[in-house]
Amino acid sequence: MIRKYVIAVGFAATASVAFAQDYPEREVLGVIMWGAGGATDVVARAVTPAAEEALGTSIVMLNRAGASGAIATTYVATAPADGYTLLYGAENPQLYGVTGLSDLDYRDFYPVNILGRGIGVIVAGPDAPWDSMADLIEDAQSRPGEIRMGSTGPGGIPFTIGAMMNSVVDYDVTAVPFEGEGPGLTALQGGHVDFMPVGASAAADLIAAGTVKALAVFDTEEVDALPGVPPITDDFPELESLLPWGPFYGVWVRQDTPDDIKTTLTEAFATAAAGEDFHRIMSARSNIVMNISGDEAQAFLDQWQSATTWALYDVGAAENSPEDYNIPRP
Repeated sequence: MIRKYVIAVGFAATASVAFAQDYPEREVLGVIMWGAGGATDVVARAVTPAAEEALGTSIVMLNRAGASGAIATTYVATAPADGYTLLYGAENPQLYGVTGLSDLDYRDFYPVNILGRGIGVIVAGPDAPWDSMADLIEDAQSRPGEIRMGSTGPGGIPFTIGAMMNSVVDYDVTAVPFEGEGPGLTALQGGHVDFMPVGASAAADLIAAGTVKALAVFDTEEVDALPGVPPITDDFPELESLLPWGPFYGVWVRQDTPDDIKTTLTEAFATAAAGEDFHRIMSARSNIVMNISGDEAQAFLDQWQSATTWALYDVGAAENSPEDYNIPRP
């Protein structure tokens, strides 16, 4: 009986190696953690045609939205580790532990490619009395709670940028909640709130039209999509250790996927992310192409998770301590 077991294991291992060497033999499933038309969906569908060409097979796209991406993440985590189920995801799994949503995060997956990231920008009404974020903070300190900030709730871009700002300078504003950046920016233009941190892709056209005023990009340097808008570190260099920060988009497989399959996928998506069509679409949405994988991608993921989870925890917006998940302070 023992002899048969050993033979069976040896056969299975040989079959697995042969299977991996022939990868891909059939179409691949790409599971998108957000709904159709959203930022993650757009990025996923922009990069996939060139990845299909590089792989020599089709990637069937499936939107499985819900629970801040946890439904799709769990689906891929429980699928076979054979490279035939990909996760097209955004930043959300890096917060699951501290928010009590799931024990999963991107340490359970291999980063085939971090395709790109968005940029946060802090905007105010066109007639606002501030010309910089330093002006706004000084005003907020002089009249606590009187300045109104548009928000999308805990964990969103406005809330997280606000938490990071509060980690380096004390000020008090009143958060006004909206069901997304679009309604918040509409309220800003109508004078119902005074400022709002948002994704650059949501605000770039409004900034160009002059209907909102950009005070700073939440990064360490200017970005091509918003020429002339200073980086937040010009006024608050203490934030540099928390940056770069913003939404990001990428492709993952289970961590225990065979190495040669990881290599095949990594090479295919690196080629796809380097393509002109993908760069054009990302630029049009004010996103920065990253096109990184492996150790470089993991370092980025670790830095993002550390900066974000501790900022949220320190202002009381996280249910659990990052320390409980072995996430070091930035």
